[in-house]
Amino acid sequence: MWKWLLGLAVFLLAALLGGGYWAYSSGAIDEVRKMFDPSLKPTYVRLAAVEKGELTRTVSAPGQIEPKTKVEISAQVSARIIEIPFRDNELVRKGDVVLRLDDRDLQAALASAQANHKSQIAQLDRAKAEFARLTTELGRARELFASKDIPRAQLDEAETEFARGEANLRSAQFAIAIAEANIQRAEKDLSNTIVNAPFDGVITRLNAEVGELVVVGTLNNPASVIMEIADLSVMLLKARVDEANVAKVKEGQRAKVFVNSFPDLPVGGRVDRVGLKREVDRDGTAYFESEILLEKPEHMLLRSGMTANADVAVETFESTVKVPSQAVQDRNIDDLPRELVERAAFVDRNKRFVRVVFVFEGGKTVARPVDVGASDLTHTVVRAGLDEGVRIVVGPFKTLASLKHDQRVEDEDLKPAEKKGERTAGGADRPAGQG
Repeated sequence: MWKWLLGLAVFLLAALLGGGYWAYSSGAIDEVRKMFDPSLKPTYVRLAAVEKGELTRTVSAPGQIEPKTKVEISAQVSARIIEIPFRDNELVRKGDVVLRLDDRDLQAALASAQANHKSQIAQLDRAKAEFARLTTELGRARELFASKDIPRAQLDEAETEFARGEANLRSAQFAIAIAEANIQRAEKDLSNTIVNAPFDGVITRLNAEVGELVVVGTLNNPASVIMEIADLSVMLLKARVDEANVAKVKEGQRAKVFVNSFPDLPVGGRVDRVGLKREVDRDGTAYFESEILLEKPEHMLLRSGMTANADVAVETFESTVKVPSQAVQDRNIDDLPRELVERAAFVDRNKRFVRVVFVFEGGKTVARPVDVGASDLTHTVVRAGLDEGVRIVVGPFKTLASLKHDQRVEDEDLKPAEKKGERTAGGADRPAGQG
């Protein structure tokens, strides 16, 4: 009996030893420990290698698209519209008649001015004749006074009449100049009844119709605008550059413009002008208006007033170490190993926080202090602290926010697939854990 019991004990011991060895070698023990000890369970993260390349720093500026060249046609005389040869959205060529006004009243005004001019010529001729007579009489009076044939009072009267005649002559001459000016004004008013296109373009707005009476307007009165002609071949973005960034924007810088109507077709551009006057938006934001000339494709129709956003390239870094911006985290300097902090000469030990990037080494994280520079929309320049090719943690964002130094992590690309269901006896899928 005792031999049988001894054999059973040896068998059980061998089975336990074999099972333990299998569990250890297969990693089952580690899995069980992870179930009961959360500190041993790895955090899955997204890894990427530090790369070196180009980074362009940009300034974002929203705005509206407008033609570079446009003109608002307003009436320069008060008259009734008798013809509008073109309608809105139609092409016009330089010199084409785009508006005709009723000119009958202005024709009459011109005829009246011409008649008045002739009348003033006649008045001038009469004044010249009168002045010649008075000149002769003044000469005779002076001779008679010299021979003492007339008294001094008669000579004074002759001189007074001469001065009056001279004044009437000058007045007649000035009246001629006024009459000629009135003719020129009447001719100008008459010519303003016909409006020609100043350049090749498109009628983008038409505010009046045939039969309406137009009046002389001002630049500050939009209601006086009859139509607007614009050259849609050359468009620009009137961008609002924030006051904090306007110092970085210079004429000639390249820009990429994203039009809301064409989100998948960015348009190239170049800064043509940077405003000098500070403007204030309705929300109180201060900005400077800048014009960006667009390099639109020929097939793209950009309409006046479209909204867009421009990214102006204000600075470019060549062959620089860069990392995804979210990989750069702020950590309390006291939470990092002293040797890591002391090794980084650029770290200011008087500050409470230091910027770090988590490096992946041996299945754990190493909080590496970094000296960062400029950023674009996605990446940040690392001036010191990282070398090209080092594997770092770049996500997920929520994980990065709570990640710590010397934390156990694994590449999420190596994460085992989760069980989504089990096969039932009948062959149908059912969720795991259900009977």
